[in-house]
Formats: sequence, structure tokens, C-alpha cells
Amino acid sequence: MVNELTELQDAAVLRLGGISLTLGGLLTAAVIITLAGALSWAATRAIRRLRHKATRSTQALYLLEKMAGYGILIAGVFMGLSAAGLNLSSLAVFAGAIGIGLGLGLQGVVKEFVSGLFLIFDRMVSVGDYVELDDARGAIVEIGPRATRIRTNDNINIIVPNSSLIEGKVTNWTLKGDTRRIHVPFSVAYGANRSEVRDVVLKAARAIPFTLPETEARKCQVWLVGFGESGLDFELLVWPTQDAVKRPAAMHAAYTWAIAEALDEAGIEIPFPQTDLRIRSVFGREGDDALEILGRAPKGRSRKSAPSEATPKAAAQGSNDAVEDLLRPSSDPIEKERLSGEDR
Repeated sequence: MVNELTELQDAAVLRLGGISLTLGGLLTAAVIITLAGALSWAATRAIRRLRHKATRSTQALYLLEKMAGYGILIAGVFMGLSAAGLNLSSLAVFAGAIGIGLGLGLQGVVKEFVSGLFLIFDRMVSVGDYVELDDARGAIVEIGPRATRIRTNDNINIIVPNSSLIEGKVTNWTLKGDTRRIHVPFSVAYGANRSEVRDVVLKAARAIPFTLPETEARKCQVWLVGFGESGLDFELLVWPTQDAVKRPAAMHAAYTWAIAEALDEAGIEIPFPQTDLRIRSVFGREGDDALEILGRAPKGRSRKSAPSEATPKAAAQGSNDAVEDLLRPSSDPIEKERLSGEDR
């Protein structure tokens, strides 16, 4: 029985040139490659867990995770081929020829891989940064060997080639963990008290919960920036928290809503395009007398009456949805990746 098993194990099942591949060698190779795959999976899983818990050097851990996974798997394949009976030294020339062919055909892949290494070690963009490209804006959740994955605030994943982040223009809104000053434009009607406009808008901006406390270097300001066709053009300059900066659309909407409510409560008119037509004289008559000649004067007309002081000011138009959106529990895509990674 033992002899039969030995003969079966040594039986040649395949010949490649002068090399005979036995059943026992192929089974040994399969076991080695399977163990290498399992070890690669376990190593990457352990390093991924460590990376999700780490607060620093996450990029280096990410690179270690990829290199360990691929390295263990490739080493296992070579060991399996050797155990199967293949003489790897005899395949050197053949492998070199294949390498040259692959090198010419995979120039783009190699370019993206090298670009990914530059991104990891250069640290101009990192996992967790909120970046803006020409046609994409969101948080970086993964820098892979070929492409970088960006997740927008609408939970849309965008795959961007690594070379685009190296060669193209990239705005990193959270570089080095700092916040940024933003500009929120708004307009008021001509004749409004500019000091009152500034005071009510600043009060509204400071009441927003994600506005940072003011310091000497970081102050909320209101600038008069131009004279528009229908009113005065202002800008609110404010320093929001870093979490708010990562959600620019909701942040801008929140400040715009707060400004509109503050102006309504103060009775300050928000302008709209309009044209005033004034008739100075018709057949020597002016004002309502001129309108009467044209047949346009209403019956029981009276001189322009002053607006009633009893007219109530515009009431607040409900809650600010954008503020509520920004104050929801964190939906940070990096945090989602960490939680999903722990579940895997």
C-alpha cells in the first residue's frame, strides 16, 4: 500500500520540456500557494486594523499593507513552483523576455503605480484629506497602486488615476489638518444702513455652531465688495471648523440661510432686478395729474402714502436644514471605511 502511494506520488502527470511534474509535487505546490494566500490575507487584515486605529503614519501603514500582501503571495507562488519541480533558474531568460514585453505593454500601469508611491511619500495629499479637482470633489478614502478613490458628500465613489493627482491642479482643503476662511456673498438694497448690515450678519454668523471662536488672526468680517445693478454687494468672511470645510455645499447653504433670516428680522431689504418708471411731465402736468391725462390715475387717488409701521417684519422661515445636516453625527467616509474594515 505504501509503495503504491509512493508510486502514485512520483507519477509524472505533465512534462514541460525536460521537466517532469509529479502529482506529489503539484499537490505540495497547491498547499504552499494556498497557505501563502491565507497568510497574505491575515497579514493585510491585521495591518489594516492597525491602520484604522492609528492617528499617525497611516500612509506608511497602507503601503506596508499592500507590500506585505503582494509580497507574501508572490513568494508563495515561487516557492510552490519550486516545490512542483520547476527549475526557476532555467526560466530566467524566458521570464526576462516576458518582463520586457509586459514593461512595454504596461507603461500606463507602471506610471500610475509610481505616481501612487509619490503620493504616499510626498504627503501633499493623504487618506482623509478633502480635495477638489477639475471635475471631482470629495474625501480621499484610498490611495491604491493604480488609482485613488475619492468619495463625495453624496456618497459617490470617484476613481481618479494617480497621475492626475501628480500632474493636475489639486486643491487640498484640509492640508496639514488646518481649516480655511470662506467667502459667502450676499446683497442688500441701496439705502440700507451698512453698519447695521454688518452687525446683524456678523451676529448671525457667530451664532452658527460650526463657526470657530474668533482670535486676533481669525476674525469674522463683512466686506462691501461692489455696487451691483440692484443693490450693494457684500461678502461674509468666516472661519468654519474643519468638519464643516469637508462639506462645502451644506456649509455655504447654512451661512446663506442664516444671513437671509438675519436680514429679514432686521427689516433689511434683499434686492431683486427691477426698473422704476417715472413720468416727469405730460402736456405741462406732472405726477398724478400727468397720469390722469393718460387715463392711468386710479379713482380716489392720494399722494404716496407712507408704509404702515404696523407691517410685521418677515418671520423666520423655519429651521436651517443645512445647519442640521452639518450637525448630524459624523458621516466621514474615512470613519465609514474604518468601521467596515473592522467588520471584514
